Amino acid sequence: MSFATSPATLANLAHLTPRPVKGLFGDNYLSLADMDFTQQFLPEVYEKEIERYGNRTITGFLRMVGAEMPMASDQVVWSEQGRLHIAYDTVTSGAAAAKTISLPSPGADGKVPLLGPNMTVVISKGNVTAKAFIVSLGTLAGGIQPYNIEVYGDANGQLPAALADADAAAPLSLFVYGSEYGKNSANAGNSIDASFTTFNNKPIILRDKYSVNGSDVAQIGWVEVTTEIGTGGYLWYLKSEHESRIRFEDYLEMSMVEATKAQGTITDNQGATLEGMQGLFASLEERGLVFNDPDFGAAGGAGLAEFDTILAELDKQGAIEENMMFLDRATSLSIDNMLAAQNSYGTGGTSYGVFENSEEMALNLGFSGFRRGSYDFYKTDWKYLNDSTTRGLIADISGVIVPAGTSTVYDQQLGQNISRPFLHIRYRASEADDRRLKSWVTGSVGGNYTSDQDAMNVHFLSERTMCTQAANNFVLLKNI
Repeated sequence: MSFATSPATLANLAHLTPRPVKGLFGDNYLSLADMDFTQQFLPEVYEKEIERYGNRTITGFLRMVGAEMPMASDQVVWSEQGRLHIAYDTVTSGAAAAKTISLPSPGADGKVPLLGPNMTVVISKGNVTAKAFIVSLGTLAGGIQPYNIEVYGDANGQLPAALADADAAAPLSLFVYGSEYGKNSANAGNSIDASFTTFNNKPIILRDKYSVNGSDVAQIGWVEVTTEIGTGGYLWYLKSEHESRIRFEDYLEMSMVEATKAQGTITDNQGATLEGMQGLFASLEERGLVFNDPDFGAAGGAGLAEFDTILAELDKQGAIEENMMFLDRATSLSIDNMLAAQNSYGTGGTSYGVFENSEEMALNLGFSGFRRGSYDFYKTDWKYLNDSTTRGLIADISGVIVPAGTSTVYDQQLGQNISRPFLHIRYRASEADDRRLKSWVTGSVGGNYTSDQDAMNVHFLSERTMCTQAANNFVLLKNI
């Protein structure tokens, strides 16, 4: 019996004589015929990782427009002021020659409605208007409160034909512009409580971890990398831990943007009930302004007309002067095209007021500004809407317009009025535990001995919620 030899085995390399030093001799080098050996045992490895996707993190939106503040409770509650003036767009009227109008009663429980005797109102439908005097309240029935009126501009005090016989399918609009009383009147005035709306949100708990077993830790492998924040260097087996942390920080921001409240009962695999949370998009869908299918780059001035439609709605909401626009690439370019068609914009029409009027500061943050009407807008691309692994995969939302400023609201926990950015994060924290972003290590590897598991587990946890205050000042640009 004999051993068979192959040209690829070490037996054929017996002519090589190893030397104790790195020196060239006639019998210690490998020829091209021996390259199978070098490929197996001496691979050529590029130690620098190739950055094929560039900076992959999508965080930054909330850092630019919001703030993070601690809270001790498991719920945040705030109140937002109501309108100062009284207006309705759900008014119905009687049949032809009507001298009555009706409104759903607040709460439909017999409480005093917001309209009262002696008020003077403007009633309208389209361009047809009538000014009327409220004589008295009718009898509340089925949650509907009727009002007896006299129309000033009609000899019989009746509504014009175009405003009569309006039902819930084609309601009228109404607003109060004053009152009128006769001489020596008594019981004058209508007591009206200030209206406000209370909102709340609950924090959600986010968790993730990175695990590496003890055997992989023992085999050291170095990789040269450039991190997402611009620094570079060598990482050992914890490179994946570094990426896990970056991914978790992205999830913190994405959850605040995307989260929604559960309508039914959701139970996790450990029996805990999950309620969800109202994130930015859900808040704007419910309480904000939604502009569908924006096309600001349309020819012939149509794009600018679309933009002016947004301005008209901001006027109705009493929006603040300075706003930031976070857009996907297509919408950003369409606005560039819209502005390029307007000769009045350029160096003289550009404002950087929200950045202390510093052009350098605005441009360094990726913003470019322009002014339209009485509003200043600062535009930048939002990577979250462009990335093919986030909203760029769906492309149903093309941008959001965020007011740049603060709102004053009543904080139920503090018991006082406070100023907060319109968009901000509240996280759970106390003297005993800060849950803004916790990280800890368990296992028996890497100098940490907390269990008998032959691994190192790096855990991440955060408990936080989103507060979108004065959502009527935001605009969600949506593709349908």
